[in-house]
Amino acid sequence: MKRICVFCGSAAGTDPEVLTQARNLGRILAERGIGLVYGGASIGVMGAVAEACLDAGGEVTGIIPKTLLKREVAHTGLTKLVVVESMHNRKAMMAALSDAFITLPGGFGTFEEVFEMITWKQLGIERKPIILVNVNGFYEGLDAFIRHAAASGFIRESALALYELVPDVEHALERLTRS
Repeated sequence: MKRICVFCGSAAGTDPEVLTQARNLGRILAERGIGLVYGGASIGVMGAVAEACLDAGGEVTGIIPKTLLKREVAHTGLTKLVVVESMHNRKAMMAALSDAFITLPGGFGTFEEVFEMITWKQLGIERKPIILVNVNGFYEGLDAFIRHAAASGFIRESALALYELVPDVEHALERLTRS
């Protein structure tokens, strides 16, 4: 693994464990010499994972659409900040630069990013591992909903293997080293 894309929120959320997990992930990536690719913001969970990676001497590539430069407070201290035209360009570049995807808690943008990668994987456009870090049960409801959609005949049972739910970043990285 050369680079891992991390999808996560530009907000910090209310559970302090989310920021702890984000910082752990950033630090561990740097220690293992794995580059971080993420959404380019300096705030929230995004800022926490990027800062921890940078502080530990890691390489961090942020990819941010022009329209979000000010709204998401672009991180100006990254190894590389790429400004793209659209969210679609952002996801395509994140996918092209990364060997795997780890998803920490976030909101609609985070969900949209990981769902697009899951869809691409289902269609055979993408084959890389997709891990959702279920910090204190954050993704349990989403996972239950996806399983409900499968039980209702809208998602093939085999598609449930397109992503993996793990309890913390250590398990996510352990899983990726087994790939």
